[in-house]
Amino acid sequence: MKRNRPHSLSVENREIVEQFLEALWLEHGLSDNTLKAYRTDLEGLAGDLAKQDATLIDAGPEHLYSYLHTLFLRRISARTVARCLSAYRRFYRYQLRENRITTDPSAEIEAPKLGRPLPHSLSEQEVEELLAAPDTDSSLGLRDRAMLETFYATGLRVSELVNLRSTEVDVITGVIRVMGKGGKERLVPLGEAAIEFLRRYTDGARRAILGTKQSDALFVTRRARSMTRQACWQMIKRYGIVAGIRTPLSPHTLRHAFATHLLNHGADLRSVQMLLGHSDLSTTQIYTHVAQERLKRLHQQHHPRG
Repeated sequence: MKRNRPHSLSVENREIVEQFLEALWLEHGLSDNTLKAYRTDLEGLAGDLAKQDATLIDAGPEHLYSYLHTLFLRRISARTVARCLSAYRRFYRYQLRENRITTDPSAEIEAPKLGRPLPHSLSEQEVEELLAAPDTDSSLGLRDRAMLETFYATGLRVSELVNLRSTEVDVITGVIRVMGKGGKERLVPLGEAAIEFLRRYTDGARRAILGTKQSDALFVTRRARSMTRQACWQMIKRYGIVAGIRTPLSPHTLRHAFATHLLNHGADLRSVQMLLGHSDLSTTQIYTHVAQERLKRLHQQHHPRG
């Protein structure tokens, strides 16, 4: 567990928060990014409590109501407020378990109602144009093409993609071994196109990028390191511009496209759930709405009475 020491917490609050985050990491194997989000949410609440001469342990329901109301007044989105409340509930359940408090101040607070936004997805033609954007005559271009092909073929999370090790990809059997959220491992098949570009990349371009350096990362930079999530994001945006795609792009856009196109071509929801690494089928069900919307548009466009 990486420790980014909080600066805005009192000594008392800091110790309590660190113990809580340590427990989350040990018991659930949460990622550094998730733990950082919990810390940020707890820092925000602790800062508000400090103005009232209270600590996280002293907080009552009225304190939490007051702080969450403040977030709404600052026009913080309902989704962010709901995430904060989720962090507080988990925090106070842990404090109950540790016998530091006798009642949970978050127990009776209702989460804000959230809409169910449909994730933006690319059309199959747009994906083809995006995949063709890198210049595969260069080593870095071939690496980027292999990354994009792998992204679309597997629907990996961006963190899963950039953290792939060379030993986790088998181009002979066409399978990638992925370590997902919570340390859960899954096997994801590659398509023929992804296998072809991965083979071309690993057979020559990867060695050219590394030079005399060594790395066990699959997709490497000239510094012999894995590409960062931010650099991957910028790469996709850059090739989106090259491909002439006007809609905003992110690594998650390709993950959405992967799931949507599978469903459009007849894949069942449970299989898509397993490929995406979702622990709960309800998380995957949002993609059925995407596929249904596409079917409606096709019906309206092509049916004589559409």
